[in-house]
Amino acid sequence: MDTLTIHHTPDPNADTSVPDVHQDIFSTRVLGFWMYLMTDCIIFATLFTTYAVLHNNTFGGPSSKDLFSLKTSFAETMILLLSSVTCGLGMLSALKSRRKHVLGWFGIAFLLGASFIALELHEFTHLVLEGNSWTRSAFLSSFFTLVGTHGLHVSIGLFWMLVVLTQVYLIGINIDTFRRLVIFSLFWHFLDLVWIFIFTFVYLMGVL
Repeated sequence: MDTLTIHHTPDPNADTSVPDVHQDIFSTRVLGFWMYLMTDCIIFATLFTTYAVLHNNTFGGPSSKDLFSLKTSFAETMILLLSSVTCGLGMLSALKSRRKHVLGWFGIAFLLGASFIALELHEFTHLVLEGNSWTRSAFLSSFFTLVGTHGLHVSIGLFWMLVVLTQVYLIGINIDTFRRLVIFSLFWHFLDLVWIFIFTFVYLMGVL
């Protein structure tokens, strides 16, 4: 099947001084989303800094060594990494205008993302039921805020993915749906990168 063409076939009689409207929209939207991601980087950097300052302030309660399970966090990491891979495979399929493949790969990414959220909710519920909620200490407050903010982003991403996939299913792969897939994939890969930092600095270093 033919690959997706971002540019329209140029008209030899057209005025070449007039910019390609579709390319301008594509570039502007992607650039605007990169700017949004930079603001998200500032938010997460602030939350990481807060956690670094407060992670020893347990107020006599349990520390990260007592609470964190590397088995669970590692499983979450592998799930999110795999969802990022399937998202990338979905984008490769979009370049070739293979709608069924796009829906299939992104459908797998959605299921993996939902599994990640389910594991995270199970972890939070377990901590709260044992009396280790965000109100017990500054350490737990910063932990729940950092990890919960990332989880909120993933949940929003899952809803966003459903919306985009519905458009692909109904409309197919065109310049508009392709642009939306590109922007979404940037967001999804960004969340994967943030989680790697969370796994390393919160969970892995927390049990050492």
